[in-house]
Amino acid sequence: MRHRILAIPVLLLTITASSATAQSTTVRPSDALAPTPPMGWNSWNKFACDVSEQLIRETADAMVASGMKDAGYQYVVIDDCWQVGRDSVGNILVDAERFPSGMKALADYLHARGLKFGVYSDAGTKTCQGRPGSRGYEYQDARTYASWGVDYLKYDWCSHGTQNAEASYRLMRDALDASGRLITFSICEWGSNKPWLWAGGIGHLWRTTGDIQDCWDCKRDWGGFGVVHILDLQVGLESYAGPGHWNDPDMLEVGNGGMTTEEYRAHFSMWAMLAAPLMAGNDLRTMTPEIRDILVNRDVIAVNQDPLGRQGRKVRDDGDTEVWAKELADGSRAVALLNRGATPAAVAVSWPEVGYTAGLEATVRDLWTHADVGKARGRYVATVPGHAAVLVRITP
Repeated sequence: MRHRILAIPVLLLTITASSATAQSTTVRPSDALAPTPPMGWNSWNKFACDVSEQLIRETADAMVASGMKDAGYQYVVIDDCWQVGRDSVGNILVDAERFPSGMKALADYLHARGLKFGVYSDAGTKTCQGRPGSRGYEYQDARTYASWGVDYLKYDWCSHGTQNAEASYRLMRDALDASGRLITFSICEWGSNKPWLWAGGIGHLWRTTGDIQDCWDCKRDWGGFGVVHILDLQVGLESYAGPGHWNDPDMLEVGNGGMTTEEYRAHFSMWAMLAAPLMAGNDLRTMTPEIRDILVNRDVIAVNQDPLGRQGRKVRDDGDTEVWAKELADGSRAVALLNRGATPAAVAVSWPEVGYTAGLEATVRDLWTHADVGKARGRYVATVPGHAAVLVRITP
């Protein structure tokens, strides 16, 4: 979530060979969660602290009615500001005015619609908006979440003081495991401590950057980034992602009004290529048909959810234009031709760049027009509008 004050990062402790080995060989029931990148919705990007039981129920209904559930979206996650304090024995207290029926009833409402329920907390003493964090209450909070029927926990990194990140997140992972309920664990420490090096045996996904902003090319002095800047920060992280453990370049901004439809289409395309969690962050109740069509594009979602679990990589960088490729389970390749510039540009990909022989004949399918564009031998070229991406699937 957004951080108005940039926290001082904690120094990363060196992981010994023995601890790394133990992490990789320990098998937990929760390891079976998130075999493909999680898909769902989170309240923060659009609503920030303006969350309520009514909003969550209406969002769940909209997820079903819009076809998003059928397209693979399942988690509905309440971000910060649902909690207001703790009782005399330390139990976390829900804002009774905004959530009068309580969290268990809300979870039941989502489960009855075939959806899963997520909440937010923080590894420090307070959340990023000053609500009670989970430090010192990890096992108690995990038991509470399990009793409510929580399926997903986003765990932030504000007010952490001198805490060690790996130890803090491992503590909550152990607490969730001990709760008796399988809960997908989203590590949100903004990439400050290089979680890709240590989080694979702890969380199912981990943030790799500061917070996303609803813009194509911008930066905030407190640490927020536009889409292309976040994309740059994913280069080199490909080897750390795979089934059950995903790099997370933050939630989607698709439909929140700060970018054009073409930019949103490119944003969604690149998150699919990155095998990133697809967590929508717009108002599902009022989205336009154009935005819905982006979020439920099954050809693009299939690239993201491909069972091989490979994160796409940048294979060529020509300045304003780039080529990204993603190996898929059936031997085909997803290829994104990205134009970061403002004017249209011809962008080409050659077969050797994506791991094929130069003389191979392959079918090229455009994943936004849902049409085969013909056979190609050795290369494919397309004219890409400014601030846009052409996404194709190349099948020998």
